[in-house]
Amino acid sequence: MGCVLAGACGSLFGQTASLDDTARLLAGLPVNGPLSTFTQDQRWKGHAAAMDNAWKTKEYFQLGPIATWMGSHAGEYYRSGGTMFYMFSGPDFLYANAFFPNASTYILAGLEPVGQVPDVARMNADTLAANLGALRNSMTTLLVTHYFVTEEMKAALGRGSLTGTVPILYVFLARLGCTVLDTTYVHSPAEGVKITFSHNGRTQTLYYFKTDLSGGNSAFLRWCAARGPGVSLIKAASYLMHGEGFSGVRDFLLGHSTCIVQDDSGIPLRAFNKNWALEFYGRFIPHGEKFGKYDQTALAEIYHRNPPPPELGFAFGYWWQAERGLLILARHK
Repeated sequence: MGCVLAGACGSLFGQTASLDDTARLLAGLPVNGPLSTFTQDQRWKGHAAAMDNAWKTKEYFQLGPIATWMGSHAGEYYRSGGTMFYMFSGPDFLYANAFFPNASTYILAGLEPVGQVPDVARMNADTLAANLGALRNSMTTLLVTHYFVTEEMKAALGRGSLTGTVPILYVFLARLGCTVLDTTYVHSPAEGVKITFSHNGRTQTLYYFKTDLSGGNSAFLRWCAARGPGVSLIKAASYLMHGEGFSGVRDFLLGHSTCIVQDDSGIPLRAFNKNWALEFYGRFIPHGEKFGKYDQTALAEIYHRNPPPPELGFAFGYWWQAERGLLILARHK
């Protein structure tokens, strides 16, 4: 396997560090290869302990309950392979995998820069420790709540040499028990990265593209269409698809998804036609100030007329409290 991304492979005492070793070191997991010398440093051990603690909490409150919920409410999609679309995702492979762990191809898209695989083998222990601190800070909001704040991520990663989404994607892959096999830049249909990984004996592919999703039928959406239909996740999407500026990606998802899991910030109810069956779960609580301008009358009426089961069992969307989460499960008939 060659070093396809700049900085993907370095040397430590003449030995080559694998991409998977790099992912595991960043994730705070044991490493057996040449990078294992870093794991003796007390600062790395502190990083590993912090990641272990955050991950156990995430598994208990989020990942486990999501798996249980999807298995009982949308098992056919949860278990099946195929393509998975996650627009406005940033580097959030964590939730893409939580809802659809068996997808053969994940396609994530956002405005965050792609970045590169860090050449940790060429760092000294001080530099690595500083970079790992910045990496943890960049993931804080997602690990504590359930979504990335782009500006926070940019500010945290800007303080170190771990740049863009790739280091974060690596952390999630390693923590989810995946083995990173290959990582390459792609330049079409947009600037992006393709990561091939294995999990439980299966090889799967993860794409992340840095692309503006506003506008109409873009080259990126045409590329996606050639890989569909698929299942889709929409979470903490800032109500962008409620306006016409993002009608292209909205129409794409409606036209190329067999199932859409979303919160109320995704596709507005008025956009779903009679070919969709919608199920509602959790509680509807208006967001007020920041997103109050978006018309949620139809959703409020549904919850008033026939209140869905109030407890999801996990937080979802912009609410960090489990008792406030709202989830819409849309199935194409």
